[in-house]
Amino acid sequence: MIANIPPSIIRQYITVVIVNLATLTSGMSIAWPSPVILKLQNGTDTPFSTPITNEESSWTVSGGYLLSITINAIGGILLEKNGRKRCIIMSSLPKFIMAVLCIFLTEVWMLILVRAIWILFDCFTYTIVSVYVSEIASKEHRGSLGSLLQVSSCLGVLITLSVGPFISYTALNTFIATMIALTIVPLFFLPDSPYHLYFKEREEEAIRVLKLIRESDTEIKEELEEYRISKDDGKINKMSLFKDRIFLKSLALGILLCASTNLVGFSAVSYYLQTIFETTNTKLPSEIASVIIGCTQLFAALCTNFASNKFGRRTILLSSLCGIFFGMIGLGTFFKVSESSDYVVSGFMNYLPLISVILVIYFYSAGVGSVFWFVIAELFDSQHRGFGVCLSQIATVLFIFITSKYFPIMTTVMGPVETYFFFAVLCILFGVLIAIFLPETKGKTLQEIQAALGGGNIKKKDQEI
Repeated sequence: MIANIPPSIIRQYITVVIVNLATLTSGMSIAWPSPVILKLQNGTDTPFSTPITNEESSWTVSGGYLLSITINAIGGILLEKNGRKRCIIMSSLPKFIMAVLCIFLTEVWMLILVRAIWILFDCFTYTIVSVYVSEIASKEHRGSLGSLLQVSSCLGVLITLSVGPFISYTALNTFIATMIALTIVPLFFLPDSPYHLYFKEREEEAIRVLKLIRESDTEIKEELEEYRISKDDGKINKMSLFKDRIFLKSLALGILLCASTNLVGFSAVSYYLQTIFETTNTKLPSEIASVIIGCTQLFAALCTNFASNKFGRRTILLSSLCGIFFGMIGLGTFFKVSESSDYVVSGFMNYLPLISVILVIYFYSAGVGSVFWFVIAELFDSQHRGFGVCLSQIATVLFIFITSKYFPIMTTVMGPVETYFFFAVLCILFGVLIAIFLPETKGKTLQEIQAALGGGNIKKKDQEI
């Protein structure tokens, strides 16, 4: 079977797997709060003299997303100036330094600052990798290759959820630092993006890379022509893009996707996973439940490869939001039924929180969590993709900050019932907006997508990819 796969396609997959080693360690970092916050709050395993408070916990989890707005504001400039490959390496080195510093911290404010910087570079890593993969992948494989970002990230999450609850705070940070160090090395052997090379007047190098990852000379010529057109059209000031109707439409859709992904409660559920299971008072140990959730997330991400090849992007997004909706309804129902002080959790109710969280995690990871990364990259033309994706990522980190920082406050002020039902309502709202405004990008070249956004009459191919 593998023998029938063209070598160029194999090289595409190898390249994308290597670059996603960076997202694997970012996934490990993103799951870090789930086992660690509980240790630090209980005071059972902490480098600090006293347990940390809820306010300190929320800033430890969320502060980096607020700080990440700064890196994403200049991220497009960095991507164009330094190239995709160099930026990936540049973002991996600070992650390693922050992981090492976490081992030796003695004050809570130090932890909040270090984690903020660490998360900042995690967020930038996702931006760079999504742009790089969209430019490495051929249109036939853009969906499956793009989904590897979420697969790799979910694998990192699973590793942390499987290891973190059972080892010490120091050992976990040492383990993550070692993993980051090991995964930096292969990044140096990556080719740079052929589009970036072309844009930097290094056409021969761009052609050399394209010959490695494209199946025919005809495909290479077509892609080079697309680069040329995009480069000629893109010689305008960045600020003038905010007067460009197509760019603004792409940006609005990108922000809609970011909101659909990050305001439906997934971030809150995943970052406070063990804490949520502790508050349900069910008989299932929170450590075991977290591992089950991590396995579910990885399995769901693997399913995305099949789904992205078989179904359109909009179908996947809408189905995903439906699944998250039912998961949030399940959590809200559990807390509504069990809110009575004399209620004893028993029978099926012991497992309803786990089933509900599995629904949220599965449908997020199999849908919006995987698809939105490469759909956003598809919405922008080659010349302004880095700039557009970085602006969209600003919205992403802002939304993640809001949900992760204020989720504990929402559950305290509104109550868990109202909080989870609120997330369910947002699923409906975003689903309606996506159904109305987002064009289908599956099976289209990047030029065809731009034409569709501009109202061009693009005929969809008879055979979808």
